Amino acid sequence: MDFLTTFGMRGLEVLTTAFIFVLGITALAILVMYLTDASQSKDAIRHNYPVIGRFRELFTRLGEFFRQYFFALDREEMPFNRAERDWIYKSSKGGNNTLPFGSTRNLNLVGTPIFINCAFPRLDEEASDPPPVEIGPYTPNPYLVSSIINVSAMSYGSLSKPAVSALSHGAKRANCYLNTGEGGLSPYHLEGGCDIIFQMGTAKYGVRDGKGGLSEDKLTKLAMRPEVKMIEIKLAQGAKPGKGGILPALKVNREIAKIRGIPVGKPSISPNRHPEINNVGELLDFVERVRRASKLPTGFKTVLGAYGWLDDLCDAIEHRGIESAPDFITLDGGDGGTGASPMSLMDNVGLPLKQSLPMLVDILEHRGLRDRIKVIASGKLVTPAEVAWAYCAGADIVNTGRGFMFSIGCIQALRCHTNNCPTGITTHKKSLQGGLDPQEKAPRVESYVDKMRKDVAMIAHSCGADHARNLKRFHVRMQQDDGTSIPLDELLARARPELRKK
Repeated sequence: MDFLTTFGMRGLEVLTTAFIFVLGITALAILVMYLTDASQSKDAIRHNYPVIGRFRELFTRLGEFFRQYFFALDREEMPFNRAERDWIYKSSKGGNNTLPFGSTRNLNLVGTPIFINCAFPRLDEEASDPPPVEIGPYTPNPYLVSSIINVSAMSYGSLSKPAVSALSHGAKRANCYLNTGEGGLSPYHLEGGCDIIFQMGTAKYGVRDGKGGLSEDKLTKLAMRPEVKMIEIKLAQGAKPGKGGILPALKVNREIAKIRGIPVGKPSISPNRHPEINNVGELLDFVERVRRASKLPTGFKTVLGAYGWLDDLCDAIEHRGIESAPDFITLDGGDGGTGASPMSLMDNVGLPLKQSLPMLVDILEHRGLRDRIKVIASGKLVTPAEVAWAYCAGADIVNTGRGFMFSIGCIQALRCHTNNCPTGITTHKKSLQGGLDPQEKAPRVESYVDKMRKDVAMIAHSCGADHARNLKRFHVRMQQDDGTSIPLDELLARARPELRKK
């Protein structure tokens, strides 16, 4: 009995010792993981949420097995589904984004683009690189745009310092341009040495005078920087057509206030339009004023809703002369964007790009201004198929904002407006920015652009076109509600027969 008692006590001591040892090893392992995660900068989630952040990668890997039972399918999420995001993540990391066992996309949904492959596609060695697009032939400094995909307007303020810096360095590596957004030209836009498109919003941030109007002296000085290639006057953006930009007070720190020329700690709310522009005549006057002061190609960004004013604009250009035309029009889709916006505007105001882009191109073509005014398309164009569709529809150049956000780590947490972005992209909290290292993320921007160029070219070659800018409307069919598809050129001719080419 004494033996059994002694053995039992010794066994309990051994078990207790073993438990304490395992507990100690576990605690040490957690501490090592915590220190490792907190000190690294390759993964923003693991940096900002040490140890716990590791579960995101685990759940992502297991997700393909669990989603069919518990969660949304790969193609169901909005505004960007998992399949789209995964393509960008893999592309930006240089990974393999080929798929097995057939498409998971429902090709019968109305509006789905189906590219028409030819019987004898072009060999890669038979194809060519897209020629550059010249913008502003009547200015002292025309700009040649070579890249088929570029960084859309995103302000420093809406985005964090390391995010803008990563995009600047990445755009330089990828040889594409970067649009500043309406928040002014910051040192971080210039950091990488890439080409810059300066966007002038309704509040004239960065080039405003004491009363909030345009300071031509400031504009002239800004335009003298060699990186600045064009000026874009923002009339409207897809997130909030008819409303000015919004930057919450908690994001207006001292540096941002200085760059924009506004008070610290107060909301930055732009007017809903430029006070100087109330009709097409005043729009052309303002374009000419900006172009004269900057000596750079000048155009405007807008969202189409009503479109009768475009005919009035063309009439005014014909009356004044071809030189008076804007050098480009950036057309944004009405279905949202990177900017914070009231839901009623984001959801229900402004035409989506698939309706408005062909409409704008056709009007300019019909009025003989298509060669003079270049068209830049922007709005949810984050994958090769969407970009290729835009070129089929008639775009000269394509911009994307959220595609590049995904490339530097955005996980679509939908916290952009709260200053609590978990990846550090849209927050100014230092504690959340540590995992976003511009030197680590810039190559991902380059890789995303390279993969986009390669895959859009692959679609073009399959259709028999030399390159993306040779894609035409007959190269893509649009799925209809009766289960059939119609070539894009025939579909648009039905919609607006008065603009049909003879």
